[in-house]
Amino acid sequence: MNSIEPLAHSAKKDRGIPVQSYADHVAGVVKRAEQNVSAMVEFFNGGDRLLGEVIKSTALMHDLGKLDEENQRVLNSGGKKSLPINHVDAGTAQLCQFNKSAEAQFVQGHHIGLCSIPQERARDKLFLRDEAIYARTNALLPEYIKQHERYCGPICFRKETEKTGWSALTRRLAFSCLVDADYGDTAYHYSATKDEREQIKSRWEERLTALDSYVAGLSQENPDGVRNSQRQKIYRTCRNADMSQAIYACDSPVGTGKTTAVMAYLLRVAQAKKLRHIFVVLPYTNIIKQSVEIYRKSIVLPGENPEEIVTELHHQADFSEEELRQYAVLWTAPIVVTTAVQFFETLSANHPARLRKLHALPGSAIFLDEAHAAIPTYLWPQAWKWIEELTLSWRCYFVLASGSLPQFWLNERIVSQPKSVAFILPNDVRRDVHEEESARVIYKSCEQSMNADNLIDFVYSKQGPRLVIVNTVQSAAVLASKIKKKNKQVIHLSTALTPKDRNSIIERIKTRLNDKEDSDWVLVATSCVEAGMDLSFATAFREHCSAASLIQIGGRVNRHSEKGKAEIWSFKVVDSLMPDNPQFGTSQNVLSRLFKNKTIETKNATEAVTEAMRLELMSDYGDFSQKAEEIIKREKQNDFPEVAKLGRVIDADTRTVIVSTEIADSLERHQKVNSIDIIRNSVQIRFFKIDSAQFKWICRSINGYSELYKWEGRYDGQFLGYMEAIIPLIEINNGYGII
Repeated sequence: MNSIEPLAHSAKKDRGIPVQSYADHVAGVVKRAEQNVSAMVEFFNGGDRLLGEVIKSTALMHDLGKLDEENQRVLNSGGKKSLPINHVDAGTAQLCQFNKSAEAQFVQGHHIGLCSIPQERARDKLFLRDEAIYARTNALLPEYIKQHERYCGPICFRKETEKTGWSALTRRLAFSCLVDADYGDTAYHYSATKDEREQIKSRWEERLTALDSYVAGLSQENPDGVRNSQRQKIYRTCRNADMSQAIYACDSPVGTGKTTAVMAYLLRVAQAKKLRHIFVVLPYTNIIKQSVEIYRKSIVLPGENPEEIVTELHHQADFSEEELRQYAVLWTAPIVVTTAVQFFETLSANHPARLRKLHALPGSAIFLDEAHAAIPTYLWPQAWKWIEELTLSWRCYFVLASGSLPQFWLNERIVSQPKSVAFILPNDVRRDVHEEESARVIYKSCEQSMNADNLIDFVYSKQGPRLVIVNTVQSAAVLASKIKKKNKQVIHLSTALTPKDRNSIIERIKTRLNDKEDSDWVLVATSCVEAGMDLSFATAFREHCSAASLIQIGGRVNRHSEKGKAEIWSFKVVDSLMPDNPQFGTSQNVLSRLFKNKTIETKNATEAVTEAMRLELMSDYGDFSQKAEEIIKREKQNDFPEVAKLGRVIDADTRTVIVSTEIADSLERHQKVNSIDIIRNSVQIRFFKIDSAQFKWICRSINGYSELYKWEGRYDGQFLGYMEAIIPLIEINNGYGII
């Protein structure tokens, strides 16, 4: 073996970054891993000692194979060459010799992800091992251990083995402690920035006092308003609600102030239970900025950096490349506002980059806002098991809220043992607010199908300003483009725009809505504005979808009860340029049935969407049951890759595409870029589209970063976003033009 002190990471001479020794990296990972475990197990109702021992053993052995001479030769030479010998096999072999299968699995997966235990068991003696270098590793293992002990000290494993009895979720949490330590130490070395794990004081009691003052100030703006009185009642009731249960439901109608009311309750819980974090989980990225703005105004204390107290995570920023790890956004802030996609796909993940932040979740209060739209129905059976495990084993507390909240926990097709979940609002308060809601909006169905031109005429025949929500990004861009060509006033909003540009457009929308003389215009959008947005239109139109989606639009119309009963129309469109989303077939049929049976007219929102879910399950039960049972079975088997695949909230392989030329160029020059700036100035595009002939000439990977792409086509940040480049191609493909 080489007599020179071995390395863990090569130098980056072009950036002035020195080598990192093997001993320094191992020591750094052990220290971070132990800190992660220590903070997490404070909330664990299980074997905290065993968890700590497992993670320390894993941290010590995770990079053992880097001591191989061939790997050291590459590490000392620098450059971007991959290590010739799979460096995880050595640590895996050492741990397997001591029958430490949990530790071996973590070492084996700390780059490629948690494996399928059933598949590995079928390999018998090759369990968790690399078949190609199996014999080589076994022969050189004593020398690796000798080198390791020379630079890192003696290895002291407990020889007796204990069965962990851990669930798959607990394994993910333990694995998270390791990979965050590994990724964090590497990122710290390469970025030479401050340690991102520095703790910020939670100060829950002070934040609750600040929130009380903020809400009291709002009440003075319109003290005599009916809607304001209702919001104050909801706030006081939630703020002082009982805290004896770990899971509560809140079905207060849209526009009644759930954003602040539920936060007040969770701040009380966090203070009483000494929790680490509060998570606000939202279904759509557009709602995040609005919620973040409210929380930063109301609960950030003087002298604090708002971005450090309330973190906004728009979409996945989980990077595995060493040089990108410094840009990963973690769950370290006291208040984390994120999407349902991020939250639930992290719970089901097997990949280290995505699991890295999971260990921060134990000891948290979680607000699942607009829970009706959080995940597909077939994912709820397993998601409910995770929620219950987080409450029972990891001291988490949940509030599931929505103005159209189906009581799925009572449905035996979703929950094997139906459970009574208490409502945070008393029955008399719930009854009053639902009665007031029925006087504010009315839902109607336009049964006659229309093409795009007919739809435009129908929309403009109704009172403005108007909101139109369609089922796909393409439909939104096509419809908005057609309206503009007719010289009518139109604004477009969808995920074809970056978060930064969406925020700018939302401010423009609010300005126009505040101008009572400016009414003859329309906002065309996707479901990203369906829930949680503080917008109030005169009339709304929703492409035929689900009962929950239609009812949610009620929160974007006549929000302050100023116009009597406002109309919300469900419509069907048939146009070659506006394809429907086939995933909505069942829910569309159920919605038609609910209109026919007058359920939408006669039932309150909770009753209507609960009935809709029941009918959808009856229609789709075979497919639903098969998907739901499969993910539960795979979870029990510790088949982590399959659970990650089945647990996708959005079944799409997307990539982060940076629209800002300045940011993309800075990355290519290896200049430091703020991770939040990457998120705010990028869009998510499905990989199969990026890889298609249409996209290849306008979207390319950024030099040096295979996980990031740069948009090089036309982009209109004030209107169609990246669809500005795609609409002409769609029209040509449908015979509307020639090149």
